[in-house]
Amino acid sequence: MDPRTGHPRRWAILGVLVFSLLAVVLDNTILNVAMKTIADETVGLGATQSELEWAINSYTLVFAGLLFTFGVIGDRTGRKRMLFIGMVLFGLSSLASAYAQDPTQLILARAAMGIGGAAIMPATLAIISNVFPPGERGKAIGVWAGGVGLAVAIGPITGGLLIEHFWWGSVFLVNVPIVLVSLVLISMVVPESRDPKPSRLDPLGVALSIIGLVAIVYGIIRGGELATVASAEVLVPTLFGLAVLGVFVWWERRIDHPVFDVRNFANVRFSSAIGMMGIVFFAMMGGMFFLTFYLQIVLGFTPVQAGALMIPFAAAQLIFAPLSQRVNERFGAKLSATVSMIVVTLALSSYALMDQNTPILLIEIVFFVQGAAMANIMPPATTAIMESLPREKAGVGSAMSNTVRQLAGALGVAVLGSVLSSSYRGEMAPVLAGLPADAQHAAGESIMGTMGVAEALGEQGQALIKPAFAAFVDGMHVTAMVSAVVGLLGIVVVARWMPGKPRPVRQTEQREPATV
Repeated sequence: MDPRTGHPRRWAILGVLVFSLLAVVLDNTILNVAMKTIADETVGLGATQSELEWAINSYTLVFAGLLFTFGVIGDRTGRKRMLFIGMVLFGLSSLASAYAQDPTQLILARAAMGIGGAAIMPATLAIISNVFPPGERGKAIGVWAGGVGLAVAIGPITGGLLIEHFWWGSVFLVNVPIVLVSLVLISMVVPESRDPKPSRLDPLGVALSIIGLVAIVYGIIRGGELATVASAEVLVPTLFGLAVLGVFVWWERRIDHPVFDVRNFANVRFSSAIGMMGIVFFAMMGGMFFLTFYLQIVLGFTPVQAGALMIPFAAAQLIFAPLSQRVNERFGAKLSATVSMIVVTLALSSYALMDQNTPILLIEIVFFVQGAAMANIMPPATTAIMESLPREKAGVGSAMSNTVRQLAGALGVAVLGSVLSSSYRGEMAPVLAGLPADAQHAAGESIMGTMGVAEALGEQGQALIKPAFAAFVDGMHVTAMVSAVVGLLGIVVVARWMPGKPRPVRQTEQREPATV
């Protein structure tokens, strides 16, 4: 292969890679629509709110923790081989998720899916960089990103259709045929490649990061379950996780081949851009968690209707993402990102005004506006990251931003989910006081738990429904305001440290200095 012209079948290779990535991206968006059904004791697994949070976060934490390491292993052993192994593992763990018999099995199977996803994602980008010449690489990555955006757009409606016509496990089983077709195409079309000078592995760094993050997330979710942060069950794992992450930072600064080079955060431009992306995904993933229950339980939409209602959010990203780079070039990263963060924060704040009587048209407008604003955040952040690092470290910057994005999303689900759970439990406690102890515990877990107890009690249980809706909406309002406060922090970060529009270079400055 001539590095100047690229691989002769490079566009066919790109098509296979985009198709292979479809299952990984589709899975995350499909799961959001399926959460209510999985929480149902009759047709699902009877998962509690904390178990649903873990079903999301077990995947995300493992995926983010192994992303760098699997990228290095793929560089050493072969990227095609790593992609193939990742697809096999993702398919098998999707099968295990589909037929999980209880929430614990689902959580473990989702963690295994995270391992497969971590092997797939870096391999696809590395293969694209290898088969395309520099002149076409940006266009190829744009097509790759467009494929990701398409999967995000069709995920909710696909999940709704599957839930409505099949059982909850179908949202995971749909991955299996995609994986099987991908394996055939990968073996036939994708060439093998390796890095002649691969990085060294950092297994201790990987272990420390995963242990620390899991401990912190466990403490946060447990705090939501107990409706307090003063319990030893909350403080001990949280403080332990923070201590482990402290050791992780010390270790990463000490070695010359860190899995996550924390020294890059000394660069203010880099850290502000990374921070902005983390803040956005923290608020967005936490918001998506409560919106699922709001649409399907409080407003009474079916899974397929709830999936369709999310289309404006994804459509706005598909429409505005291709145009966002022009906006960034015209107005500069600081202005475009600041305005976009303000719009996202206002959208998050608007959820604190929604209730059972909010017109659906207004909700759709908010979804579209939020999606459009988010489409104009990623390019300025990405540009700032790439401009703040040397060109040879562009891949490192991209991988670090992807890792922070995933981890921020996991923490968003944990923190905002716990805020919602704590608020709901506190408001429902007086309403449930007259029920038996076991019924009180089950009904106080979440709005799904209350609906289950109300159904079991028959006529007597109908009195619980109206207070449950009111308690959930109040909890959603509190959670929305917390996410908006996080958005305000993002505005401050962007307005203070994000680089502005580059100063035009004068003609006199472009001339070569005179020789004497």
